[in-house]
Amino acid sequence: MAKKFYLPLLMLAILVMTSCSSKMGALKSSYFTTTPEVLEAVGGKVPVTINGQFPEKFFKKNVTLTVTPVLKWDGGQVEGEPAIFQGEKIEGNYKTISYKNGGNFVMRSNFNYQPEMEKSELYLNFKVQKKGKTYDLPPVKIADGVISTSELVKNTLSSANTTTAEDAYQRIIKQKKEANIMFLIQQANLRQNQLKSEGMNDFNKTVKDANADTKGKAIENIEISAYASPDGGVSLNDKLANKRENNTTGYLKKQLKKDKINTNVDSKYTAQDWEGFQELVSKSNIQDKDLILRVLSMYQDPEKRESEIHNMSAAFRDLADDILPQLRRSRLTLNYQLIGRSDEEINETLKNDPKALNIEELLYSATLTNKDSEKKDIYTKATEYFPQDFRAYNNLGELAYREGNYSEAANYYKKAVELNPNSAEANTNLGLLALVNGNKDAATTYLAKGTGAKTLNEALGNLYIAQGQYDRAVNSFGDTASNSAALAQILSKNYSAASTTLSNIKDGDAYTSYLKAIVGARTNDTSAVINNLKDAINQKSALAKRAAKDLEFAKYFTNSDFQSLVK
Repeated sequence: MAKKFYLPLLMLAILVMTSCSSKMGALKSSYFTTTPEVLEAVGGKVPVTINGQFPEKFFKKNVTLTVTPVLKWDGGQVEGEPAIFQGEKIEGNYKTISYKNGGNFVMRSNFNYQPEMEKSELYLNFKVQKKGKTYDLPPVKIADGVISTSELVKNTLSSANTTTAEDAYQRIIKQKKEANIMFLIQQANLRQNQLKSEGMNDFNKTVKDANADTKGKAIENIEISAYASPDGGVSLNDKLANKRENNTTGYLKKQLKKDKINTNVDSKYTAQDWEGFQELVSKSNIQDKDLILRVLSMYQDPEKRESEIHNMSAAFRDLADDILPQLRRSRLTLNYQLIGRSDEEINETLKNDPKALNIEELLYSATLTNKDSEKKDIYTKATEYFPQDFRAYNNLGELAYREGNYSEAANYYKKAVELNPNSAEANTNLGLLALVNGNKDAATTYLAKGTGAKTLNEALGNLYIAQGQYDRAVNSFGDTASNSAALAQILSKNYSAASTTLSNIKDGDAYTSYLKAIVGARTNDTSAVINNLKDAINQKSALAKRAAKDLEFAKYFTNSDFQSLVK
């Protein structure tokens, strides 16, 4: 009876041992590599490529194995896309792994970045399925993560240059006033009906007014250009145009002397006005105008031109009636300046009677102060006095953006776009705000409407960082000296350029120093790391917490000076 009892127990033990030995064993971390070795956020994602190896005599022939990458951090985790493999006796569509030889595999995952991932670890989980039953193999840690330097763009955006909607104020505006004195064919005498014409009366009045208004206007000179029509021969027309010039100049100087106006009179004449002839013909409805214009282009000699045109008898009759009389003239041109208020006068008017300023003067007055509080007051007045002008709203948005009041800035920018949907300035600024809020799609839409804005390329540089296009961002920033430009250079691994950019930033902030510390870490400059982190934390104490878990500084975690900074 003792033998009968012992045999079943022995058989049970053998079955248990056989069952245990049929399970797959644990895998080592050395079987796996990742690219990158330390995970890094790129364009709001954490991409990783995993190269794995199943060793010889590991993969059982009758099992299916699901491999799942899992990124874990304190308080949370997220799974990546799993990969499934099968043994040699499994009929399925998954990759088959040899029991005898083992096998290699490549799998990719792309996690959505979360700030908590800065201090995290990447594991592989393994689930085995055999004959309807499942069991887990021990998980294997394969990487650390996540370097989140690219996410600093959300912080460097705070110092990005927004786009001002500029005034069009010009203190001195050049003006012209023209009048024509017409002559009869082959005559140079000044006729009274021409000297008393409405055009000449208006011209003389403008000259008098410009001379009298010494504060608002200034005469530069008066030009006289006398002409003869291109018929009648060069010799005759030369004498005729010269006489017309002399007669017109004599009349004008007499008139100026009478009105006690002292200014320069510059005169010249053109014997045959072929340019004026061509212009008038091209604008006319003459039946043969294309033929006439072709003759002008074919012949440069004036006598040949005149001869060929005379040969077109029907066309020449039209020219004689409609075109040539308009070319027998003297043109008088008054060149003068409109002189606006000086800076002192604008400031004085702003103080005593701001409503007396036009919109250009009012917007310009904001450029005469460096105080944001005074600028805000000026732009607010502009929205009250000129509520349909988008520029003041845009510029109030700029001030709110600089203060970090992004919701207020958004309200102003949206009002500006409501008044002018095509405003390059307001759309560019809304693009920056969208990036601050992490909305890359909205930023792309706004910036597409920013053509012409002075800071569009800088805004696009920030967008490209957020999208993970670092080389493109560097090109877009160009020579801009900003935190974001330096960040793009760091991310594209051009540390020398980044160091230069950071050194050229005027009025750098805490993030300027923090980026300098990152450059120091990536170039193995311990003193640069410690000194710049100290400066960054002194300016913004919250950066100590970031630095304490920032993998950029992983090798400095054991440094006592570093620890004293981030505690």
